[in-house]
Amino acid sequence: MKQNGFGISRAQWRWIAFIVSMIFLWSRASAQIRYSIAEEVKEGTVVGNIAKDLGLEKNSLKERGCRIVEGSTESFFHINQNDGMLYVERLIDREKVCERSSMCLINIKAVLENPLEIHYVTVEVLDVNDHSPSFSVKESRLEISESALPGLRLQLQAAHDADVGQFSIQEYKLSPNDHFRLEVKDRGKDGKIPVLVLLKTLDRETKKSHALLLTAADGGKPSKSGTTEITVNVLDVNDNMPVFSDDTYSVHLEENAPVGTTVIKVNATDSDEGSNGEITYSLGNNVNSRIRELFRVDSSTGEIIVQGPIDFELEDSYEIDIQASDNGPAPLRTEKNVLVNIIDLNDNTPQIEVTSFSKAIPEDARLGTTVALISVTDKDSGLNGKVICSFNQEVPFTLSPSTQDNMYSIVTKSPLDREKKPIYDVTIVAKDAGVPSLSSEKSISIVISDVNDNSPEFSTSPYTYYVTENNSPGESLFSVTASDRDEGDNARVSYNILRDGKDNIKLHSFNLNINSENGQISALKSFDFEAVKTFQFQVVASDSGSPSLSSNVTVNVFILDQNDNAPVILYPVSSNGSAEGVEEIPRNVNAGHLVTKVRAYDADIGYNGWLLFSLQELTDHSLFGLDRYTGQIRTLRSFTETDEAQHKLVILVKDNGNVSLSATATVLVKVVEPKEAFAASDVKSSAKHDEDNDVTFYLMITLGSVSVLFLISIIVLIAMQCSKSTDYTSKYPQEPNYDGTLCHSIQYRSGDKRYMLVGPRMSIGSTIVPGSHANTLVHPDRRRTSEEVSKYPSLLCVKV
Repeated sequence: MKQNGFGISRAQWRWIAFIVSMIFLWSRASAQIRYSIAEEVKEGTVVGNIAKDLGLEKNSLKERGCRIVEGSTESFFHINQNDGMLYVERLIDREKVCERSSMCLINIKAVLENPLEIHYVTVEVLDVNDHSPSFSVKESRLEISESALPGLRLQLQAAHDADVGQFSIQEYKLSPNDHFRLEVKDRGKDGKIPVLVLLKTLDRETKKSHALLLTAADGGKPSKSGTTEITVNVLDVNDNMPVFSDDTYSVHLEENAPVGTTVIKVNATDSDEGSNGEITYSLGNNVNSRIRELFRVDSSTGEIIVQGPIDFELEDSYEIDIQASDNGPAPLRTEKNVLVNIIDLNDNTPQIEVTSFSKAIPEDARLGTTVALISVTDKDSGLNGKVICSFNQEVPFTLSPSTQDNMYSIVTKSPLDREKKPIYDVTIVAKDAGVPSLSSEKSISIVISDVNDNSPEFSTSPYTYYVTENNSPGESLFSVTASDRDEGDNARVSYNILRDGKDNIKLHSFNLNINSENGQISALKSFDFEAVKTFQFQVVASDSGSPSLSSNVTVNVFILDQNDNAPVILYPVSSNGSAEGVEEIPRNVNAGHLVTKVRAYDADIGYNGWLLFSLQELTDHSLFGLDRYTGQIRTLRSFTETDEAQHKLVILVKDNGNVSLSATATVLVKVVEPKEAFAASDVKSSAKHDEDNDVTFYLMITLGSVSVLFLISIIVLIAMQCSKSTDYTSKYPQEPNYDGTLCHSIQYRSGDKRYMLVGPRMSIGSTIVPGSHANTLVHPDRRRTSEEVSKYPSLLCVKV
């Protein structure tokens, strides 16, 4: 690998740069503060001014939701958000919290929101001298042979003091006597051990027992102490002590070893014979209760056997005093220390703690936005305690490690869209580096909050509605509907009519109104098919977001005809305007002679404009006949001498609407002799010619007006349909043949359906089929075998 001038490889430079950058980034979001406080202070005692030490304003603590997060289930401190002080929440007993640790540190986290910050605070709990030294037994007995030589050393039961440091046991004192003195052996973390040393040989015959008082004192001011009474019984001679085979004993034991596992076997021998040479093994006097719960010694074999759960996380090593004693009358004892080192196993799963979590994150959040802070702990050590976090599924988030061990932040890595997925159930997997590896999971739900990024969408575009004329003013005609994929105010849609455009004049004439909440559209004035047959307008749907988004849709309205116009008699018309006329015919005419033709007009279309003629009143039914479709009056037979000279015919003209409208015309037919008729014809020819010219003129005007309106309607329909589709060739077929009775015929399409409105005459190939009022005209369709009739019975509507 290539190295630079300083002997550092390129890969090492990369690691150094990475560590420096991570330290710089983390330093912006965290800080380390340390306080100290004595144990067992009262609740409410001030620990420190955390707001000042963090450089924060007091009034910002409540706004930013400052709070304390502790790793344990017990909470010892809290922050007052009003004054920024850190207070003691409950009484702290250092001996319970930290047992016999030389330093008692409680690590807490101060978390602030908006922006998200975490600060680490360490509180050192100082010990006070609140415990006195105590011995496990108030009285103990020792047996020493009278043959024991000066210098004999016997370990005594050590006292226990829950305090640490200078407040722990500092010295032992022995009551004054002539045969014994006291030495103190420092065992480090196990404290000081008193050792009784024989100064001179004992004489059982002189004194059988010696009473001693052992006092243990701590380093407090004033000092506290405890005592125990020791009775030394002088035994007869057993002059050889047991001797262990090894100078030192050390062994490794895996944690979680099964109960009954043999840790090590110690061996001691005694040169004496008989009972004085028989060895019995036991735990030393100074072995504490915790070790006695975990281990036992086989008194015969010297095997140290596991009898309780071994946990590396509680203790990584044990020093066990093994005592070998002979069975002589005055047993001699020898003690040996056995060091048991516990081997760590990967037996603890990582623990995941969500330190801080945002309730919701907006869908337009920038990449890299922090969602939550995750803290991971593993009680194991070494590789077994190294934890790697990841997600178990593909999500638009990533876990970013921090410079603090086992701290991660969840940040966004890709764009979010609430409409596609409003909530993410994220599962965090924490996996250690042990073999085999252990893992744990924790699920959190990340809610995506809505932003106004979707415009309203109409259910149909464009809308096409068919409305009958003469609608009730103010009555709801139809409605439009739009939906918005957003939620809340961003999805609340309001409607309004866009009143700019070429159809604005028509909109004003109808006074269209729309309900802004539900899209119901009504007209304050009635429609008149004869005035306007179709129009269009646009509706705008806007949401209530900020800023508001909107969309519009075109609404095409086709007005359907109703039978609201009565037939108008065009001929005969008298000079005073009434529908009356006089016709003279010669007496010698044959049957089938055309007497006259009644002409009428109806402004409606379809059946409503289809006129039928009938004789309502007639003096002689055998003499005259009326064509019900053309209005022609013809003679049925020749006149006789007995026939009257004048006949009155009342003709009823009615349309074919559901509720028929009608008009009547009166024709007086005078029968004259051929010569009179000829003379009269000469006299009346000029007047009749003028009258015919007037009728023809009015008829041309009427036909021209109707044709212009019809052509305009056809052009508007074609223009509207051209904007939507290219298939228009069959949409508006030519009007059926007109035979002289004024009527209309219109064909149009709605979606994939074609409709035809027809007048009184039927085109070739049309048929009358039973239907509504037995007057439904069906246009033959080679593409289909079934016909569909419009739901408006007042019109002739055929799907073709």
